Amino acid sequence: MKKLVIVESPAKSKTIEKYLGSDYKVVSSKGHIRDLATSGKYGLGVDVDNDFTPNYVPIKGKSKDINALKKDVKASSYVYLATDPDREGEAISWHLKDTLDINDNYSRVVFNEITKDVVIDAINHPRKIDEDLVKSQETRRILDRIIGFRLSKLMQSKTGGKSAGRVQSVALKLIVDREREIEKFVPEEYWSITADFKDFTADLEKYHGKKVKITSEVEANEILAKLSNAFKIEDVKSNEVKKNAHPVFKTSTLQRMAANKINFAPSKTMKVAQKLYEGVDIGTETVGLITYMRTDSERVSNTFVAETYEYIKKNFGPEYIGGVKVSKKDKLMQDAHEGIRPTSILRTPASLKKYLTPDEYKLYNLIYIRALASLMASAKLLTTNVALENNGYLFKATGSVLSFDGYLKVYAEYEDQKDTILPDFKSYKSNTIIASAITKEQHFTKPEPRYTESSLIKELENLGIGRPSTYATILSTIKDRGYVILEDKKLVPTTIGFETTDKLQEFFSDIVNVEYTRNMESDLDKIADEEINNIKVLREFYDKFEPLVEEAFQKMEKKEAEKTGEVCPECGSDLVIRHGKFGQFVACSNYPTCKYIKKEEKQVKELADCPKCEGKIVAKRTRKGKTFYGCSNYPKCDFASWYEPVGQECPECHSMLVKKKNKIACINCEYEKED
Repeated sequence: MKKLVIVESPAKSKTIEKYLGSDYKVVSSKGHIRDLATSGKYGLGVDVDNDFTPNYVPIKGKSKDINALKKDVKASSYVYLATDPDREGEAISWHLKDTLDINDNYSRVVFNEITKDVVIDAINHPRKIDEDLVKSQETRRILDRIIGFRLSKLMQSKTGGKSAGRVQSVALKLIVDREREIEKFVPEEYWSITADFKDFTADLEKYHGKKVKITSEVEANEILAKLSNAFKIEDVKSNEVKKNAHPVFKTSTLQRMAANKINFAPSKTMKVAQKLYEGVDIGTETVGLITYMRTDSERVSNTFVAETYEYIKKNFGPEYIGGVKVSKKDKLMQDAHEGIRPTSILRTPASLKKYLTPDEYKLYNLIYIRALASLMASAKLLTTNVALENNGYLFKATGSVLSFDGYLKVYAEYEDQKDTILPDFKSYKSNTIIASAITKEQHFTKPEPRYTESSLIKELENLGIGRPSTYATILSTIKDRGYVILEDKKLVPTTIGFETTDKLQEFFSDIVNVEYTRNMESDLDKIADEEINNIKVLREFYDKFEPLVEEAFQKMEKKEAEKTGEVCPECGSDLVIRHGKFGQFVACSNYPTCKYIKKEEKQVKELADCPKCEGKIVAKRTRKGKTFYGCSNYPKCDFASWYEPVGQECPECHSMLVKKKNKIACINCEYEKED
């Protein structure tokens, strides 16, 4: 009889079976096999009156897989539960053991990467299921079920919102609060004064030792009137500073960096990373290219460090070898395994490019370069600070020159580092320097910017809300539910997003807030560490939460749909204004019996001539609501661009000019100019 190994993903099973040999059979559970039922009180699948006893049932469509797994278990001499190396994976192993009637003739094995040596080592170092990790994950699932079901039903009946959740609603509140801060923000005027010299500029900072604040043009003119073109070189200081490499990625930093540098949504990042982790056919073998991508840790193994040091020494020289990054451990960090890194530094992105899809290559390159750079020496910069005095006013200029590139040797494509060179002031024969011009410029203070997906992930992590492995799902949910839309990569709350947040805060402000959610996360960690009883946590929560729900069902005002004064052409009922993912629309009040939606005639703005045909370029939206620019003659013409045309031709090649960040650029050549 063979030994049976059960993993989560079918993509892993063939690779791992090759590693283990003919004595083993490797099969897949295809993820979760069962979940909470939707029966019982409020459809929770949890007996809240009997110590929150869960009622688990097979997930729809999984019965066939469960029966097949039971046959495999009976036909095997021993069972290894090799689900993913995190709390959810631990819970899946527990469900498998319970559902498949596996007795004590089993072991739990975990591996952080799918390579032959690591998999075999895991089999040789088995353990039993960690019941406390399972309790922690089960408690999280029960909490999310209670909050999700009760609040979602409330929102659906009162506001038209589709769902609410323990972490989801707090994330939405952050976005709504930021939007209201922006709406209330009153800009304040201020002015700057800059002295222009032949090779550099200097900005006014102080007057007789006190920081200068210029609030009007009158004040700026008064200062300009007191200045001459001759500046005294007051002080010159130069020193070498180090610019340290970043540690390897963890889940949150990978999602943020991928969003910023390669334009991947967090959900896309995790999907592509999953494929790289599970295994890719690279010609000679099928192997996992990166370590497990759901992790809070930035630690790397000694084996990887040694291999990478040797690689750095051979390819760049010993002076490029740096130290191992030791991060300060956060109290919420789960340091069960390593950070995200390539399984071998010898598998360079260039050598694997032909085996990867374009998206896989982009993400693998990002992960590889980050891990390589993390073990390289710090970059060194020579910085110079110059103070220039003019009639009591002090101007400052700062310059920096890269004196040793260090980790930037490989990481420069992901990190901007520009030299700002100042002249050699020691070579001046006098201590006076003449400005070619002294200018003033008006500015206005700006509010905190809207959250991007990247900055919201950073904020959630800083606040200790949720787990990094759930952030991609949270963002997808609030977008899919129509609570927010993406505009210029910024998260903007919709009308229904505002209304849902306001209603939740009216009745659940003690629960749907940062502090309560962070404390709950801490309690879940304490359950995993045997520091607190999980039933106690659930009881204290439920006894506080359920009375608030009952009160809200009684007292929360139901939002009535606003009538338009028109009647439905299909059934004669009133037409009303509804709110959806992409804003307001007019539909029949008799929904869902009648599903009529009024189609509005839209004014289409023509932005430019199509470069491929006689059509015009117009703004369009993808199914997910993302704006792009395409030809009005589609599908006859398939021209499309993510960048907005400006209606002008390139002066060098006569192709179309588009907006790219703060520049105007050509879609065909390298021409660009400031916007």
